[in-house]
Amino acid sequence: MKAAVKNRYLILVMGMIIQLCAGIIYMWSVFKGPVSTHLSWDSASASITSSIMLATFVIGIIIGGRMQDKYSPAPVALAGSIFLGVGMILSSFTPQSSPWLIYIFYGIIGGFGVGCVYTTTVSVVQKWFPDKRGFATGMMVGAFGFSLVLFAPLTNMLLINWGVPKTFLFFGILFLIICSVCSILLSNPETKQQSGMLVSTQKQYTTKEMLRTKEFYLLTFSMFFLLPAYFILNPLFKSLGMERGLTDSMATFGVMLTGVASASGRLLTSWFSDYAGRKNAIYLISLITLVAALAMIYAEGVLFLVCIAAIAFSFGGSASVYAATAADLFGTKHMGLNYGCVMVGFGVSALLFPIISNLLSATGVYTYSFMVAAAGCVITLILVAFLKVPGKAGK
Repeated sequence: MKAAVKNRYLILVMGMIIQLCAGIIYMWSVFKGPVSTHLSWDSASASITSSIMLATFVIGIIIGGRMQDKYSPAPVALAGSIFLGVGMILSSFTPQSSPWLIYIFYGIIGGFGVGCVYTTTVSVVQKWFPDKRGFATGMMVGAFGFSLVLFAPLTNMLLINWGVPKTFLFFGILFLIICSVCSILLSNPETKQQSGMLVSTQKQYTTKEMLRTKEFYLLTFSMFFLLPAYFILNPLFKSLGMERGLTDSMATFGVMLTGVASASGRLLTSWFSDYAGRKNAIYLISLITLVAALAMIYAEGVLFLVCIAAIAFSFGGSASVYAATAADLFGTKHMGLNYGCVMVGFGVSALLFPIISNLLSATGVYTYSFMVAAAGCVITLILVAFLKVPGKAGK
């Protein structure tokens, strides 16, 4: 029993290392400017790469989740690691004559790989930590968010000194090796007792059963309406920051700050949800996002940094609390595919709201974009009020 309990922390660490590498998905704001210049590509077209990657990320979660539910986590995580590494390696060879290939290499191939490793690592630790589900989920997705803190300054330095192709190539090879090695060590617990504590006797919903519940739709649509503020800002953290009075170095710091805030949100919100309940945690991050989105209409300088940190904190918090809530509602047996279906709300939001924002802010003014984001938070508060989370988690 003690060996099994010790082993689950090895699984947790391996998963966190993979998540740390996979967090590259949120760093497009650092890549966008240099990539646009290198490929002679307009900024608006380059910005779409982030939305494509986030949407494909969800497809990876759905397919990868189904595969790891059916088979085992190691081969799925390994496949995802290969997609992630190869996607970035191919990105280094994107020709100036066809800059749109970045959509395929970085966005689709890389995004799919990130989705596979993300769902696999989150699902496997939830099975190993039924007694500390919020903690385990928070640690896992916290590493995902901390990626910005670690890699943003390194990426900025490499882009300046090495250029775009070599930077993509370096990260592609690095992530391919590290994630592949860690993936091989992932496994599900063999019995209910291996995690050191008995698993709850809650009903384990199949995906078909889950889709018949109103809780699934309340959870999915609440996620869809909560996240637009972050998706609107994600490709603009640096460029909009400079427009709002930040220097280049301060704008880069702002990108790092969002990583710190996102990682903090993932850890603190999961902890808060374990004690105060999942619904109260979602209420909290919805209110924080609502206030910050409204303030972003006029925020400049330091206030701009405060607002993007608040939005990133809540975005990170949503990653941990929604995963834990889905497990509380539908069980962990089919968590990979079930949570992938919930994440459709994430993917559609990531794809749709940046497009809406581009239409509303064609003149460079983002007032209406942030008003839409704030309205989405209000809708989330209403939807969550009708959500019924069982037991202690639903306080």
